[in-house]
Amino acid sequence: MKMKPIVLMAAMALAVNVQAQSLEEGIKMYKYERYESAKKELAPLMGSNPLANYYYGLSILELGNADAAKSIFAKYPDNYANTSGMARVAFTQGHATEGMQIASGLAGKAKKKEWEQLKYAADAITYTDGGDVQQAITWYKAALAINDNADLHLGLGEAYLKQPTGGGEAMSNFEKITEKDPKNSLAFSRIGKLWYQAKNYTLALENYEKAQQADPTNPLPYRELATAYSLTGKYELAKQNMEKYLERSDKSPEDIQKYMEILYLAHYYKEAADKAQEFINKGNAKPSYYGIIGYSQYELSDSANKYGLENVRRYLNTNDPKKVTPNDYRGFAKVLLKNNMGDSANFYFNKAVASDTAANKADAYRENAEALREGREWLLSAEWYKKLVTSFPDKAKALDYFYWGVCAYYGHDFPQAATAFEQMETKFPDQPSATYWRGRTAAAIDNEAKQGTAEPFYIKWLNFPNYERKSADLMQAYQYLALYYYNKGDKDNAKKYLDEIEKIDANNSFLKQMKDVMNKPATPAKKGK
Repeated sequence: MKMKPIVLMAAMALAVNVQAQSLEEGIKMYKYERYESAKKELAPLMGSNPLANYYYGLSILELGNADAAKSIFAKYPDNYANTSGMARVAFTQGHATEGMQIASGLAGKAKKKEWEQLKYAADAITYTDGGDVQQAITWYKAALAINDNADLHLGLGEAYLKQPTGGGEAMSNFEKITEKDPKNSLAFSRIGKLWYQAKNYTLALENYEKAQQADPTNPLPYRELATAYSLTGKYELAKQNMEKYLERSDKSPEDIQKYMEILYLAHYYKEAADKAQEFINKGNAKPSYYGIIGYSQYELSDSANKYGLENVRRYLNTNDPKKVTPNDYRGFAKVLLKNNMGDSANFYFNKAVASDTAANKADAYRENAEALREGREWLLSAEWYKKLVTSFPDKAKALDYFYWGVCAYYGHDFPQAATAFEQMETKFPDQPSATYWRGRTAAAIDNEAKQGTAEPFYIKWLNFPNYERKSADLMQAYQYLALYYYNKGDKDNAKKYLDEIEKIDANNSFLKQMKDVMNKPATPAKKGK
């Protein structure tokens, strides 16, 4: 039975409409950076539709396979879009000269009133690196003079963003899109990101909300919000938005890794480690996953797993050295400290500083010193504090000098402690603690209180006006002074400080011993025969 012409035409129209919807959906998925979803929508169309082939190739390129993308674009050598794709491949592979030649050749084909060649040539430069951005801007403007449309304004805005002072022009172009199309979620996302970078958080949130309302399926505003909150330390909000993003995205490995990192930063250590282990078990192991597990075990004080020692070591040994950060080395050093491996920890603290490209490394020195101090590696910590105050005296704080001295003191390097507190007192004369610790260090050296080297420091400290002293510190000073004056034969001053001790603690053992000694009758000298 022959199909009636009208039925055949209806079926053909339906097929064309379905294909158009799939193409539109595929392009939308690509723009929303859902590249796997874009491939799925476009794959059935690419054999007969050059534009579908182009966006399929772009999705492959964004997923990191430039050679495969090149083969796809080559299927339509005379198509403007796919020629642009070939230029993108050249730029992506680092062949900037070739990329510009292809783009310029494409733009040169534009005749009067033709704009698509200009648009695709400009896109090739804008959405990759290495091309002449100013040339792309010129081509976009020429195309807009012929056909004012949203894609051209979007591309022009993106091109301006690649220039140091192009933010204002970028904003202007994105706003022109939303003025004509209040439902353009992509443009609102870009505006929100610009306002966030300008630290106008109210307008940033307002435009991210508009992006969400314009198209609730757009995952990008949620990802941008997650990033924004993460950068400002609002990790709980970052986590919430990242989870909403994952509900709408393709859940790429990069997305999952970002989610793990946010979980870790939000102190969801177990959840972060479990998620990383889940992917490792599926055969998707990455060095960073072992890092997340290891550092989470450290934060959870997981002694059964040596506080993450093996996982962090595996992360460092398998990762690309260029991707290992100073904080990674410092984190491993802290894990080693937890395992009582002080010298090994110090080795990695040194690596953290050596890999830090900052000209001012005062903060790096301080972080190392603090970690070692918390790990009770007193002399290693003192070494870093000393480096800090010596190398960056303008950045050194009173507390840095203080901890240098205290760590040297508890490490029983009393001469170094004396030097540290002397320098602290000289630089910060309004800090009574420097004087007190000069006395305490001198008393540790003169531990029998016979030389009196601590006396002037303790007396000076006791006479600081308007200063609240701790009972434990007063006890240290009073005991030394009482014993020194007793040894000197000055019983009046000795008794004066014993009375002060009694006010603090009448049952003090030192006080009782001294009273017994002082109250004991002198033994008469024996007469000679």
